[in-house]
Amino acid sequence: MSRAYQVLSITAIATFLVSLDTSIVVVARRAIAADLGHPTLLTWVFSGYNIAYAAGLLTAGRFADVNGRKRSFLRGLALFSIGSMLCGIAPTSLLLVLARLVQAIGGAMLTPASLALVLPEFPVEKRTVAIGIWGAVGGLAAAVGPCIGGVLVDWLNWRALFFINVPFCIFTLYMGNKILHESKDPNATKSVDLVGTAFGLPGVALVTLAVVQSGDWGYLDQRTLAAFSAGCVLLGFFVKRCSVVANPLLDLSLFKMPFVVAANLSGFFFSIGFLGMWMLQIQWLQVVWQYSPTKSGLATAAGPLTAAILAAPMGRVAGKWGHAKVLMLGAILLTTGTICFSLFLGPTPHFLTTFLPIMICCGSGVGCSMSVLSSSASAFLPPGKFAMGSALNTTGRQIGSALGAALALSLTSSTIRKLTAGYMSSPPRMPSTSDLAPYLNAWRIFAGIYLFAGIVMVVLYKKPTEQQMIEAGAVQFVD
Repeated sequence: MSRAYQVLSITAIATFLVSLDTSIVVVARRAIAADLGHPTLLTWVFSGYNIAYAAGLLTAGRFADVNGRKRSFLRGLALFSIGSMLCGIAPTSLLLVLARLVQAIGGAMLTPASLALVLPEFPVEKRTVAIGIWGAVGGLAAAVGPCIGGVLVDWLNWRALFFINVPFCIFTLYMGNKILHESKDPNATKSVDLVGTAFGLPGVALVTLAVVQSGDWGYLDQRTLAAFSAGCVLLGFFVKRCSVVANPLLDLSLFKMPFVVAANLSGFFFSIGFLGMWMLQIQWLQVVWQYSPTKSGLATAAGPLTAAILAAPMGRVAGKWGHAKVLMLGAILLTTGTICFSLFLGPTPHFLTTFLPIMICCGSGVGCSMSVLSSSASAFLPPGKFAMGSALNTTGRQIGSALGAALALSLTSSTIRKLTAGYMSSPPRMPSTSDLAPYLNAWRIFAGIYLFAGIVMVVLYKKPTEQQMIEAGAVQFVD
């Protein structure tokens, strides 16, 4: 294996673990609550991780560019490993939530640094394929999380969800320290703008909090509106600070690049659809078809497997056809598959003839989209902005993912309660087609979001200029 692909493999393992832990705990909520109690507090095992992860990305990206990507990657991975061990041994719900925050901070440190370590190893013309693989690994992890989580919970216990990370982290730390080269922004000062951090970190955290909790609190609840408004005010101050300081946390000149704007905006909407569709699939299998956690996870496996198989080839196709065209193809496949869910699924399980073919269609769409969004946002950036650009893209997609999950929950929560009560009644009442209408309408909404994401990319995306391509290839290592 060439050195470039060794680096890609090392960083992909860490990215897989971080993405996996955004979704793996979803199927274990009941098991954790039965063991530790306090089910209301345990909602923060999922929510707290996503909020802290999203909030830390921009700051961590700039720290990586200034202080070194290898250093940030290894420190983040070590912290993530410590957080995983603390989660596994947590004796109370509160300590489990706090340990998840440690995990999330470690994940936020390593994610932008990981892609910034990959980009210098590949010439500009080959970065689309490399980022396609990197992005597909993260998407695959988020999608197979319920499958892996269901198996571990059913066969072992919920603590295995966290202990499984540790040996992979140790291996990656050893290999990363041995193989990775250090790189950083050669024009950066030795300090990070702490005033910008004081605005940006809580700003993103409050916006993400409002999005994540909107399903439970309500979109017009005072808590949701207050958190969202405060977050937007802080982000306004953050943007103002970035426009006047010499070495900002986020270089606003990135938004002068059409490919950055298109990829980040399209990626935001794509992530809304992706997490929303995935949540609906899991809910449908477990609530409507009454699948177990393991069975529902395995039933959805065909989608992420298809996406993983197609990611690298579609990266090569994007280099020939253009990123916007490939993403539009992915959006059309995802829109078609999501509409088919609303048209052909019913209360009686038909996995092989209905659910499986639709999952493969959706997986094909993800394979076209996930990798192209990552590469179009990051492959052609100046070397000094590798981690910053990656952090910007990941932050937007993380907030989009949180919004997609909250939207799916708010559209179907009353139906879930109704169906669950029906199954527990005596005699059990099977769901009718009218009972399932909220699910079918939700799928149509997410289909429209997918299509809009594709249109945004086609309308706004412009290929990088020749000068931008030259600057993107001017990579320097510092060791």
